[in-house]
Amino acid sequence: MIEKHLDIASAAGAMNTFVVYPEEGGPFPVVLFYMDAPGKREELHDMARRLASVGYYVVLPNLYYRRSRDYWLKERTEAGMAVMFEHMAALSNALAVRDTEAMLRFVDAQPEADGKRVGAVGYCMSGPFVMAAAAAFPDRINSIASIHGAGMATDKPDSPHLLAPRIKCESYFGCAEIDKWAPKKDIDTLQAALVAGGTPHRIEWYPKVEHGFVFPRRVGIYDMPAAERHWERLFDLFARTLQRA
Repeated sequence: MIEKHLDIASAAGAMNTFVVYPEEGGPFPVVLFYMDAPGKREELHDMARRLASVGYYVVLPNLYYRRSRDYWLKERTEAGMAVMFEHMAALSNALAVRDTEAMLRFVDAQPEADGKRVGAVGYCMSGPFVMAAAAAFPDRINSIASIHGAGMATDKPDSPHLLAPRIKCESYFGCAEIDKWAPKKDIDTLQAALVAGGTPHRIEWYPKVEHGFVFPRRVGIYDMPAAERHWERLFDLFARTLQRA
């Protein structure tokens, strides 16, 4: 595996990013990996490596780069969580679209990456971001996955569910049964919008698990069977939409 820590030039500055891909067999389809709220960290690097190991050029940016190059939540204390929420609140779908544009421009210039085959996965706060990316770049994004995405249907004008008519690619939504950030009523609203918009999609509920169940270092929350199911779904989605695109 080839790993690089590098900066991607964006309109807002240098977006520090972890890139990983196989040594042989490229150029590889691209997977844009949008982080969860606790930030870019080794746990996510490991997840990016797992994706790359089956044949993808994975790009994992630090979405908090406008505020910090090295933030990640080390302790889930009240004070620590408050800082995390401050960082998270500084992001938006519009900023995610700008960062996606920078990532697409970057992969287009990399000989190891096939920029004509691009998928995206977003966790937690980034569920809305992958929807925004797919809506903004319908001719570039081949598929998206949102894993326990938060705030998928809100009363704001940029609510993710309102983007459904603009999303043409296949979409997967893995939802935790126990999730205050994505209650069933919100997911029902999202599903209705996807159906009305004619968006190819699958919404799958993961029973008896909590928000964050995919992360191995989330003590007391991580659920291995459910996490492995999510990997199975990602591998299937990207194999169908990227490897054969």
